[in-house]
Amino acid sequence: MDFGRSRDIISGLPESLICHILSFLTTKEAASTSVLARKWRYLFAFVPNLDFDDSVHLSLGKKNPLISGEEYLEMINERNNQLSTSFMAFVDHVLALQGNSPLHKFSLKIGAGVDRVRVIRWIFNVLERGVSDLELGMHLKWKSSLPSKIFLSETLVRLKLSVDRGPRIDVDDVHLPKLKTLHIESVKFEKHGIGLNKLLSGCHILEELILEYICWCLWEFVSVSLTTLKRLTFCGELMQDENPISVSFDTPNLVYLMFTDVIADEYSKVNFDSLVEANINLQMSEDQMEEARFSNSEGNLVANATDFIMGICNVKILYLSAYTLEVLTYCCEAIPLFNNLTHLTIESNPEVGWDSLPDLLKNSPNLETLVFKGLVHQVTDKCGDMCLCKPWEEEEDEEEEEEEVPTCLSLCPVKVVKILDFGEIYDDEIDAKIDQVKHFLETMPYVEQLILYYNTPIDEDVIKVYQQLQRHPKIASSKCKLQLISDNLSLSSQD
Repeated sequence: MDFGRSRDIISGLPESLICHILSFLTTKEAASTSVLARKWRYLFAFVPNLDFDDSVHLSLGKKNPLISGEEYLEMINERNNQLSTSFMAFVDHVLALQGNSPLHKFSLKIGAGVDRVRVIRWIFNVLERGVSDLELGMHLKWKSSLPSKIFLSETLVRLKLSVDRGPRIDVDDVHLPKLKTLHIESVKFEKHGIGLNKLLSGCHILEELILEYICWCLWEFVSVSLTTLKRLTFCGELMQDENPISVSFDTPNLVYLMFTDVIADEYSKVNFDSLVEANINLQMSEDQMEEARFSNSEGNLVANATDFIMGICNVKILYLSAYTLEVLTYCCEAIPLFNNLTHLTIESNPEVGWDSLPDLLKNSPNLETLVFKGLVHQVTDKCGDMCLCKPWEEEEDEEEEEEEVPTCLSLCPVKVVKILDFGEIYDDEIDAKIDQVKHFLETMPYVEQLILYYNTPIDEDVIKVYQQLQRHPKIASSKCKLQLISDNLSLSSQD
C-alpha cells in the first residue's frame, strides 16, 4: 500500500452527501470546513440543518490580575458587543448564501446583545423556506410577544421555545396542522391558562407535549385537553411555595407521563385511560410538608391529591419519587387499586418514610418487578413489615405463639426485586442495608431474582456482602437467585 500519496476520499463524495454529513455539526463547525478546499468553500451554507449559538462566539476569558475589576468588566462588555455584532453578521451571511433553498431544522440560541429586529427577520426567513424543526432559545429582555407567524406555520413538525425573561406568547390565531412535538420551557403566557388552551387548540395532530418551568401557580387554571396526545412531560416550578389552583387533563390516548409539580388545590378532570408508563414526582408545598411532618398528630389530610392518583391507576410501569410516597401518606384519602401495574420503582429519601408502601403493595395484585432506588428512608412506626424500622416485640407473658398474620410482603406477588444504589464506597449504613435485604429474603415467598447494584470499586466489600446474603439461612422462596453487580464484579448464585 502506498502511504506516500494521500487521497481526499471525502471530497470525492457527492455534494449532497457531504452536506448531509455537515448537517450533524453546528453551523460554526460546518463553516470551519470551508478552508479545506475550494470545493468546500460554500458547501456548509447548503446543509439542511442550521444550528446557531452565540455562546460559542462569546467568552469572558481569563482576568488579567494587573487590571481592576471595573476595567475588566468594561473590556469584556466591549468585546462581547463586538462578538455579538460578528455573530449577527455570521447568521446574516449564512442565510444570504442559502437563499430560498429548503430547510429542515433551524436552531437559534442567543442571549443579550443580539438585535431583536434581526432575530425576527431570521425567524421569518426560515418559516418562509418551510422549516419543519424550529428551536428558539432566546434569553433576552424583550417586552414584546413572539412573532405570531410562528404559530401559523403550515410546515412545522417540531417546535421548541425557551425564552426565559424574553418575549411572551400572546396569540389570537393558531394553525399548526403538521405539528407533532411541542416543547415549551420557561415561557410566559400573556393570558395564562387561556393562552395555553388557545395554543393547544391549533395543534390538531400533536403527539408529544413538554411543558417545563412554567409558573402556573399564579394562573386560575391550567388545562391540557388533546385526544391525539401520546406523551406528556409536565414540570412546574417546585421552588415556589404556592399550590396551583386548578389542574385538568383530558388526554385519553396518553401512553407516557412525566409529572413534576406541587399538589393543586383541585384536579377538575384527570383522564389518563390509556396510560402505560408514568414517572411521578408530586410534592407538597413547604407549608404543607411542615404541617404533615411536625403538626399533623391527628393524621388529617394536609392537601388532597386523591383525584390525580386515581387518574393514573391504569398504569403498567410506575416510578414514584420519595416525595410522592409522602403525598400518598398525607394527601390521599385512599390508595386506589393498581390492577394493571407490573413494574414499580420507588425512590428512597432519608427524610421520607415508607408509610404508604404497605397499602400500595397490597393494592398492586399483579406486580412482577419491584425496584428500590436506595434503601435509606426515615424511621417511622407505620411501615408495617416493609422494613426493620420497628422491631417485632414479643409479649413476655405470652406462653403460646400467635398464628402468623399475613403481611404486605408475604402476600406480595413480586418475582424480581432490584435495589439500585445499594451501597457506596465507605458506606456507614451498609450493615443496616444488608439487614433490610435479608428481611426481603425472609418475607417475600414469590421472589425468583434479587439483584443488588453496589456502587463501589472495592471487590473485597462486594464479595463480603454477597457471601453474607448467600449464606443467610432464612429464605422464603426456594426459587430465589441472588445477583450482586458492582463496578468490577457480577456475582450470581446461578453461576
